[in-house]
Amino acid sequence: MSTTIFESLESNVRSYCRSWPAVFETARGSRLHAEDGQGYLDFFSGAGALNYGHNEPDLKRALIEYLAADGVVHSLDTYTTAKRRFLSAFEEHVLRPRGLDHKVQFTGPTGTNSVEAALKLARLNTGRTGVVAFTNAFHGMTLGSLSVTGNAMKRNGAGVPLPFVTTAPYDGYLEDPSWGFSWLARTWADSSSGMERPAAVIVETVQGEGGLNAARAEWLRELETLCRGHGVLLIVDDVQAGCGRTGTFFSFEEAGITPDIVCLSKSISGYGLPMALVLLRPELDVWQPGQHNGTFRGNNAAFVTGTAALEKYWADGGTFERSVVERGRLLSEGLARVAALVEGATCRGRGLLAGVHFPDPDLAKRIAGAAYERNLLVETSGPQSEVLKAMPALNIPPEELHEGLEILLDATRAVLAGRCSHASARVESRERMSSASGY
Repeated sequence: MSTTIFESLESNVRSYCRSWPAVFETARGSRLHAEDGQGYLDFFSGAGALNYGHNEPDLKRALIEYLAADGVVHSLDTYTTAKRRFLSAFEEHVLRPRGLDHKVQFTGPTGTNSVEAALKLARLNTGRTGVVAFTNAFHGMTLGSLSVTGNAMKRNGAGVPLPFVTTAPYDGYLEDPSWGFSWLARTWADSSSGMERPAAVIVETVQGEGGLNAARAEWLRELETLCRGHGVLLIVDDVQAGCGRTGTFFSFEEAGITPDIVCLSKSISGYGLPMALVLLRPELDVWQPGQHNGTFRGNNAAFVTGTAALEKYWADGGTFERSVVERGRLLSEGLARVAALVEGATCRGRGLLAGVHFPDPDLAKRIAGAAYERNLLVETSGPQSEVLKAMPALNIPPEELHEGLEILLDATRAVLAGRCSHASARVESRERMSSASGY
């Protein structure tokens, strides 16, 4: 398989291909095939953009039929039948059953676009500029989103100061988890604290890129109470943890909270097609027409597949949710077996956004490399890539979930026994080069 054109013409910023140098050609469900005929089991799911797997048949059929009928593909924010069907399905199968009356704003097509819109909206509503974010947070790669992201390497890529943000300790970051909230409450209430009340707090219920730190339900409820008491808007970034990844459609449902603003992207289209949106309480919809826009906020192909996903998976009275919870249990049990092989290793995350934290930061990267050698795609996360991160499709057949977990066990045993081959060593070397280069 030739990779010459990629390596000679494509920017050094590429990253995943350094760990997975296969040239992929076809994909279906949780399987990918490279042009050399090698098959791979996918525990990555497009970084969470493929919650229903690759080329889900019913979603693909809906898309092909729409395109074959010359359906409108690009529409900015004009009215289309595809958008109407998506909004109707979203209201019927997502918002109304959960008692949410939020309005829907279509932003540019990526998660960072939705975060940028949410931050602007919070500032526009409150007249305040500050935002509180959390340690190890990741919210995107554009300047506003980077300002509320914790990772130093990614922040340094901005090349400019990232102001107007205060970083607070995420749940579990400190030995006393109550200290962070008591400090915020005290400073917000004290006009002499030197800290102005912020416009908003932005939080992930599970920090996907930050190491799979999962906030406790009581911590999230306390955060909501704090924000309500001080007139601070609560933004939940559900770009990766949403759309069923933790078992319920929204990751915050378990905590019983109602955010003022919610950011969605990744799997909202259900098919890997670019799409993002912001949910906002009706009274916060103070935008002037065109005050926030974007050329690609009307991706009708994504509306079509998103509608098909909602109608197939989220209109069944909870059957699909229960199946995701069961798969999450199986994943948790399998990852616990991996963690048991390494002293000090612990399981993290929730549902089908879960992994293993290793005390030796290099171990997760080496295991991921050994898994790739065994034809399993799995990534790492955390400040030092110290967490082995598993994100299989929500509808992955149990036998394929079991197969992937057995590969992870075998890869872990091989690494611990020093049986990584030269191919794995080359993958590890590429990862080290990538990390050192800031890519």
